[in-house]
Formats: sequence, structure tokens, C-alpha cells
Amino acid sequence: MPSRVVVLVAILLCAVTWGQTQNPAPSQAKPANQDFMPGMDMSQHDMSNMKDTTSSDKDDSDAGAPAMHSMEGRMDMGPHMKMTALRPAKPEDAVRAERVVEAARKASEKYTDYRSALAEGFKIFHPEIPQKMYHFTNPRYTIEAQFRFNPEHPTSLLYEKHGDGYKLIGVMYTAPKRFSEDQLDERIPLSVGQWHEHVNFCSPPAGKRQEMFAAHPQFGLRGSITTQDACDAAGGTFHPVIFNWMVHVYPFEKDQAGIWSVARQHGDAD
Repeated sequence: MPSRVVVLVAILLCAVTWGQTQNPAPSQAKPANQDFMPGMDMSQHDMSNMKDTTSSDKDDSDAGAPAMHSMEGRMDMGPHMKMTALRPAKPEDAVRAERVVEAARKASEKYTDYRSALAEGFKIFHPEIPQKMYHFTNPRYTIEAQFRFNPEHPTSLLYEKHGDGYKLIGVMYTAPKRFSEDQLDERIPLSVGQWHEHVNFCSPPAGKRQEMFAAHPQFGLRGSITTQDACDAAGGTFHPVIFNWMVHVYPFEKDQAGIWSVARQHGDAD
């Protein structure tokens, strides 16, 4: 992978996990392709020769950034994360959503032991970096998600660190960032589940990467820079949209609010 991609994904992850105080997670098994970012667009690249999928300004500018609606209107998810609009429910939506939850539960139950996930091709994204939540990503399922939706093949399994192991908490599905909300609704009804995308990302120039760890950073997903002009002025590289559409499902929760929690999806901030 070109060094630029490695730097970018490392910056992204550090931005998301910045400020956490837990101890670094030991790696029980050194995963291959640990620089593979969950949600990366792999539709045009094979795993042996990944290219920079975040550097296409044309593709980024064409991607939508719809706001997210809460029960009382719009929920402020911050300048670096956008959610799909919450739609009025159609009669079949609840049934369709429940089928996804059942498939997610069935698909993930066998990975309660994280070692089973590793044995079947899931790779831990940067286990050496402390994170609130760890993505165990399946490259093959990531590619599949670019072309069709199979709820039994989640792009990533979501784990929390517990001692020397990991506790399974949910799954993540992805869809191409070119997708419209209508296309996302075909996969998971938008009256129930809401997809998110990461937006307004300014990667720092060489020599300023440590600013990502400042109390009030300029760059990254916690940065104050949110526009092309501001990023250009700071010498960074601006990405209106990075990576694919993503949605978290927590199939082991007891009610619909927990299973499709928007607040938790935002808090986990993959």
C-alpha cells in the first residue's frame, strides 16, 4: 500500500481514538493487511495491490452528505459525520429490518470467541492502537458489499477490549459511497436504520501530523478544519467524503432502540 494511504488511515484512526485512556491492546495474532481500513472502497482493487481510495476529489465531490433527523428534527452529529435522513415507515419496513437483525445475529453468534473470527479471515484493524471499539474486517465481504447486500456477510465484526480478549458487541455493514439514499434504503430501511459517512476530512501535511494529538487539533475527524479553503490554507489535503457508507447493528440488544442506536453508532465513531 502506498505510504500516503498508510499515513491517512493511521491518522484517521488516531483521530477517532484520540483522548482515550485505556491501555494498548496486545495482539494475540498478528493480522495481515492491518492497514486495511474498515469501510474502504475495494470494488476496483484487489487485496494484493491496494491503491489510494480516498484521494479521488472528483468522486468525493459527487458523494452526498445528507443530514440526519432525530425524533425532534435534526441531530447535530458534528461537522465530520453525516447520517441519512430518518424516513417515514412503510408497512414492510419493520419486517425487512428484522430480517437483517436476525441474519446479523445468526452470522455473528459463532464469532463470540474472537479467535473464530480470526480463523475465518477477519483481520483486526490496528490492534496495537487503543480503541473504544475494534473492527475485525473481512476483505472478501468488503468487496462483496460493493456489488450486493448479504446480511449474513457483515463487512466487520465489532468488538470491545476485555482483558486479554475481545467481547463481540455488533456488526457493521457497508455500501458504496456513490449510493443514493434510495439505494441504501433497499438494503436497510431508512425508517429503522440510519447509515453514516465520514466527511470534511483534512489530512495534515508532512511535519504537522503530531498536531492531531493536540488538545484542539486542526486536522482529522476531531479537527477544527471543515472546509476545502481552510484545509488548503493549512497545507493539508481535503476529502469531502472518505470511505464508504457504514451502518452499525447491535443484534444482541433487547429492543429496537438499542439494536439500531444512532447515539451509539456516533459514539463508537468507526
